[in-house]
Amino acid sequence: MSDKINKYAGSIPDIYHRYLVPLIFDAYARDLAERVEVPAGGAVLETAGGTGVLTRHLLDILPETIRIVATDINPAMLEVAETNLGMAKNIRFQVANGIELPFEDNSFDVVICQFGVMFFPDIVRGYREAVRVLKPGGQFIFNVWDVLEKNIFSSAVHEAAMALAPGNPPDFLKFPYAYSDVSEITRQLEAAGFTDIGSTVLPKESRADSARDVALALAAGSPLATQLAERGLAEKGIEVIEAELRQRFGGSTVTAPMQAIVIKAYKPA
Repeated sequence: MSDKINKYAGSIPDIYHRYLVPLIFDAYARDLAERVEVPAGGAVLETAGGTGVLTRHLLDILPETIRIVATDINPAMLEVAETNLGMAKNIRFQVANGIELPFEDNSFDVVICQFGVMFFPDIVRGYREAVRVLKPGGQFIFNVWDVLEKNIFSSAVHEAAMALAPGNPPDFLKFPYAYSDVSEITRQLEAAGFTDIGSTVLPKESRADSARDVALALAAGSPLATQLAERGLAEKGIEVIEAELRQRFGGSTVTAPMQAIVIKAYKPA
C-alpha cells in the first residue's frame, strides 16, 4: 500500500487539509494528543504526520519544554504542516519513513501516529522502529479506523465511487479501514517488543457544511482523486458522488457516525 501514500500529490494535500481534516481527522487528533504521557522536558516523535492536524494539537496541549519532531514520508504533505506550524520554537519537521526512522536508539519518550500505521508496507517493521527509538518505558500511541461500515460518510463515498467504474473500481477508501482487528494489532505489537497493550473504541460524529464538502474531502482530498482521474472521472466523479450524498444526507449541514480505535503500548522499562 506504499503507492497509496505516494499519491498524496498535486492538489490533494491542500484539499485534504481544507476539507478532510475537519471532516474526520481533527476530533480524533485532539483526543490522541490528550492521551500523551510525556515527562517534563521530554521528546515526542510523530510519524505519518500528514498536514499537521495532530501536530497542531500536540503544540496546543503540551508545554513548550517538550520537544516535538513531526515526520511524514510525503514532502508535499509535510510542507503544508510546516507552513502552518513552523513558527513554533519546540518543533522540527523532517521527511522520514515510519519503517526506517533516521533517529538514534532510545531517543524519544513518546512515539505517536494518527491513522498512519495501516499504510506502512511492513507494519511490524514500523512497530519495531517505534520500539527502537523509544526510551525504556516509553509510550507508543496511535489510532486506526474501525471497519468501513462504521464510518458512514467514507462508506457512502466508497460505494458511489466503486459504482462509477465497476470494471476497474476506484477502491482507495477500502484501505484506510482494513486494519481494525485489535487481536491482530496486539499480536503484531507484541512481536515487535511492546508490552502493556490496551485499546479503546471511540465513536464520534462527523460533520460538514454540505454534501459537496464531504465529496471534496474524501474524493478529491485523498488518493481516490488520483484513481478517479486515471479513469477519466475527475470532475464527473465528484459530481456523481455529491449527488449521491445529497440524496442520502441532504444538501446543507450533514452529519454521520464515524468510529476509530485508539491503541496504547509501552516499551519495557
